[in-house]
Order: sequence, then C-alpha cells, then structure tokens
Amino acid sequence: MKSSAPVLSEHGMTVVTRFYRRLFEHHPELRNLFNHANQRSGGQSEALAHAVWAYASNIDNLGALGPAVRRISQKHASLGVQPEHYPVVGEHLLAAMAETLGDAFTEEMRDAWAAAYQQLADVMIGAERELYDQRATQPGGWLGWRPFEVARKVDESEEISSFYLVPTDGK
Repeated sequence: MKSSAPVLSEHGMTVVTRFYRRLFEHHPELRNLFNHANQRSGGQSEALAHAVWAYASNIDNLGALGPAVRRISQKHASLGVQPEHYPVVGEHLLAAMAETLGDAFTEEMRDAWAAAYQQLADVMIGAERELYDQRATQPGGWLGWRPFEVARKVDESEEISSFYLVPTDGK
C-alpha cells in the first residue's frame, strides 16, 4: 500500500479524473454530494488526489490524518453522506486506479487498497455518525429530511421576501 504512494503522486490526478467520470456516469444521483464549482475548477479532484496520496503515505501513521479526517467528515455530514455511499465510491476509485495504472495495479495492490479503503471508510462513517448523532440530539435537531410548511411570508423589499417555516410534525 505505502509502496504505491509514489505512483499515486505521479498519476493521482488521472486516477481521480477517471474516478469522478465513472462515478457520475454510473451514479448521477451522487452529483449533489459534490460541490459543482469545485468540480469544474478541478479543486475537488486536486483535494481527492492529495487525500489518496496522503492516506497511502501515512498508512502506518493514521494519527497524522486526524485533522484531515475531521475536516472531511464535517464536510460529508453537512452534505448528508451516508454509509451506503462508501462502497459505491470505493468500487469506482479502485476501478479508476486499475484503468490508470494498468498492469502495475496488481491483484496484491488492489487487495491492499480495498482493505485500506474499507478501513478509512469505517473511520469516516464512525466520525460522521458522531456528527449526525450530535445534530439529532441538540435542541430542535433531527436527522434526514423533514417536511416543513410556510407559516408566513414577509416582503422585505420589492426583490426580497422572507419565508418562515415550521415543521409539519409540530416538533
């Protein structure tokens, strides 16, 4: 796994470009979990390429990734990333690695990356679950989608209106 870090440093952008193309081709419903402006600018791809390289480089010192895991889990929780999204992402990330690296992506390397990805996914899922639980247990908090209705509308100016929403379940 760690031995693949130099290869990923060199080919990381190609891997993630292929990854996003594959992911969105097979799962267009996941586009809403990604910042469209960052997708267009390449910022999302650069961030993922760096994250994959950093993970490979620090596989024997995962504590070094703590700040990045916290930042990414905060972002994921703000977007509603769910545990069931991780296998889909893993499948397309490994496929993109195989497409990019060809014969250099050996079965041994694939198995190592699959295990490492699952380990990281488990860490992320746990961190995000804590955030979701915090959100649900705070006063007025909840998980998932919740129906609201417009209680009143106030015209603030000719161009701006405020809408006051209340939950339909009365909570």
